[in-house]
Amino acid sequence: MSMHPKPIGPVPEDTARVARAAFPKGTTYIQMRDALGAIYEDEDFSELFEVRGRPAIAPWRLALVTLMQFSEGLSDRQAAEAVRARIDWKYALGLQLTDPGFDFSVLSEFRSRLVEGGKEELLLEKLLEVCKERGYLKVRGRQRTDSTHVLGALRVLSQLEQTAETMRAALNALAAADLDWLREHADPKWFERYARRIEDQRLPKGKEARKEYLQTVGADGARLLAQLDDPHTPRILKTLGEVEILRQLWEQRYVQSPEGELRARDPKERPEAAYCIESPYETEVRYATKRGMSWIGYKVHLTESCDEGLPHLITNVHTTAATATDVKQLCAIQEGLAKSGLLPAEQLADAAYVCGSNLVSSHACRIDLIGPTYEDRQWQAKRGEGFDVANFSIDWEKKAVTCPQGRKSIRWSETKTARGRSMIHIDFSPNDCAACPSRPSCTRAKNLPRTLTLQPKEEHEAIQFARERQKREDFAALYSRRAGIEGTISQGVRAFGLRQARYRGLKKTHLQELATATAVNVGRIANWLNGVPTAVTRRSRLAALAPVS
Repeated sequence: MSMHPKPIGPVPEDTARVARAAFPKGTTYIQMRDALGAIYEDEDFSELFEVRGRPAIAPWRLALVTLMQFSEGLSDRQAAEAVRARIDWKYALGLQLTDPGFDFSVLSEFRSRLVEGGKEELLLEKLLEVCKERGYLKVRGRQRTDSTHVLGALRVLSQLEQTAETMRAALNALAAADLDWLREHADPKWFERYARRIEDQRLPKGKEARKEYLQTVGADGARLLAQLDDPHTPRILKTLGEVEILRQLWEQRYVQSPEGELRARDPKERPEAAYCIESPYETEVRYATKRGMSWIGYKVHLTESCDEGLPHLITNVHTTAATATDVKQLCAIQEGLAKSGLLPAEQLADAAYVCGSNLVSSHACRIDLIGPTYEDRQWQAKRGEGFDVANFSIDWEKKAVTCPQGRKSIRWSETKTARGRSMIHIDFSPNDCAACPSRPSCTRAKNLPRTLTLQPKEEHEAIQFARERQKREDFAALYSRRAGIEGTISQGVRAFGLRQARYRGLKKTHLQELATATAVNVGRIANWLNGVPTAVTRRSRLAALAPVS
């Protein structure tokens, strides 16, 4: 399909007249068009279309339809029907009353183009640009960040179901690619074993019977992979995605002895959850646990503005695998904000995002990262009676540390942790520590001297400053503003299905979360323009249909 950018004209006169008569107080979408304009332009999506070919529907309209579709949680068919039947939709899209709309499949194709072309961020970025121009969003203001889990679009399978279903998926893919090859190499028993969807109620009963079944499935998969590895096997069969998934899962679930015997791995022998496949049909989801809750899917990080007197708008959406830790995502979030020209002066986040390296990197971007730092877990700090790290004087230039009793360290060694973090190990003299009258307040070791482990200078000082600041009386009032992001997550979950992936794959799920965030912002701008208090933003999807008072 081809696309030739055209200027966006005003709303047709007849459409405007009928919309004003039907909704004298306006609706969210009518007000969106009046306050924000068309938001998108065809040129924004020009890279996604060819120069020649059948003309495509104006991409700026499809982007707006996507925004409104996610605002109300509509399917593609329902959204296409709304374009044909809804007056306020026609007003927002600048369509004639007689416009017949388009086939619903166009929306799925447009989303695919966005993902494949890496342009999904435009849905949110273009809206934020308009908001900055209109003065609805403050640059270098205050923002807050938090994350929540997202359930993958898959059927949760047990270990036995996952293994057998992966074998079944590989056989189905081979049958579609080369049925004659499969007939020649498949065991006749495989049809009975894998013809139907693998479900727990149809699997053998009893621990020993299931263990034997798992071993049988493993042997079937190993035999199939051996046949595929034969030099005479067509290359196209070896490179099928389902075959690669089968190979990966078998490496994770089975181990072959030097004698050639195959056995199922013990759960302790398997790779970390970050590398384990949970479904042959959704390979990017991961199993994760947090605070006693477990899920299979992804994690989304939302950042929103929280300046007084302005609407609280989501400024960044960052979607990751479920196993990705929050502390490692802050840099990526800030890079996304910098790309959009929306770096805050203050960023409020919970303890999961705060560490020495993040405090330093935030300071380099002129961002004051505000949040509770992790506690010093040494017994000296916990009891409040002993000498913790804060009681020692550190001379970074001379690479020496002085204890509270005036004794100097004898060794300063820079090391790396197993995860590659730089640390500094400090040793004191055994003779000094043995004769020290304050030894009970310093170390519990019977014979060994006191040792310290420090982070690099900038990180150490940043942590110490943050710990001192959170002891001040004004910290609680400042940090309390972070709680508002939880209301945003609640609104996204209850009104927009934020925690349930509609599509398979990380990129498509990220597109869903971006469209959801954009829809949330449009509703909040409408509320703010009409004087609705910021706290009153948790509404149902149908609220977008009601007239704006």
